[in-house]
Amino acid sequence: MFEVTKQFNFSAAHFLTNYHGRCENMHGHNYVVAVTVRGPLQPDGMVIDFVELKQLVDSKIIRELDHTNLNDRFTNPTCEVVAQWIFDQLKPTVPITTVRLWETDTSFVTYNEA
Repeated sequence: MFEVTKQFNFSAAHFLTNYHGRCENMHGHNYVVAVTVRGPLQPDGMVIDFVELKQLVDSKIIRELDHTNLNDRFTNPTCEVVAQWIFDQLKPTVPITTVRLWETDTSFVTYNEA
């Protein structure tokens, strides 16, 4: 069994509604999201075509979140909440195992259903 990961970028603003500190104020991030799918090697030598995975993530995730205010979609858009939403959007279409979402270069969350 193989795991294949592709990384993507999007920029978005948010503020945390259940937090007291700097992050309760509107601010933005250049997010990085890594999507991992798992599966057997297909006859073409791939688990999934990177181009197909890119098209899927672009249409279901990046176009929906890039250059938006995440508070328009989520009540309290923490990195955890956004990572789980990304996973849930992709799960019906691709054998996803993990979403890793970086909010900064040194801070990220990992979501899977394990």
